[in-house]
Amino acid sequence: MATPDKVDPIHQFHINTIVELGNYDFTNSGLFMVLTVVVTTLFLMWATSSKAVIPGRLQSIAELSYEFVAKMLKDSTGHGGMKFFPLVFSLFLFVLVSNLFGMIPGFFTVGSQIIVTFCLAILVIGTVVIYGLAKHGLHFFGLFVPSGVPMVLIPLVTMIEVISFLSRPISLSVRLFANLLAGHITLKVFAGFVFSLGMLGPLGVAGAVLPLLMTVGLTGLEFLVAFLQAYVFAVLTCMYLNDALHPGH
Repeated sequence: MATPDKVDPIHQFHINTIVELGNYDFTNSGLFMVLTVVVTTLFLMWATSSKAVIPGRLQSIAELSYEFVAKMLKDSTGHGGMKFFPLVFSLFLFVLVSNLFGMIPGFFTVGSQIIVTFCLAILVIGTVVIYGLAKHGLHFFGLFVPSGVPMVLIPLVTMIEVISFLSRPISLSVRLFANLLAGHITLKVFAGFVFSLGMLGPLGVAGAVLPLLMTVGLTGLEFLVAFLQAYVFAVLTCMYLNDALHPGH
């Protein structure tokens, strides 16, 4: 008989305490965030340790990741934006690797927690505001008054720009959270159909073929989503950082 954990699509997002550390609990969410950082760091160190002129497969993956994010950042912010490369590269790899970990059965999907994605978004917006004010002073607020706007429309346009700016951390965090949450729930539902129908005997096994095919297809789609969400998060980060570098544009 199917257990609730195997068919409940929400159970995979529950945060469970692994170790109690005084007033703090080390949870499965914290474990996989640490695991994401450690695995990513070790992979990059291992992949680039040889520094071969003709790179092997692992070094090629590391170099392609570097060039991919560097080009994305330069296209959005210009060469001056490369000072933010460590931030963007770290965010891209953190989101990507944590998403891929979430595709392994029994592993926890870090990005399925809105508090995690919101903290990442606040880190980005906080960097934009702090750097923009430090670099440009009060001229940074020119970001909210686009050039060429008639005087009579400036109050309305400024209000719209302020609301748009304040909504950035919400949209940035909810986009990542919602896509991962919805995708994993859908995948778990179809996998639950396969499990439940398979328990009904030969007729159920025959009926499980269609949800099994859907599960396989959705699994492939979720791997694509894992990369796309990391890419979208990094692209939007680059666009927001451009506002810190060029608030008058």
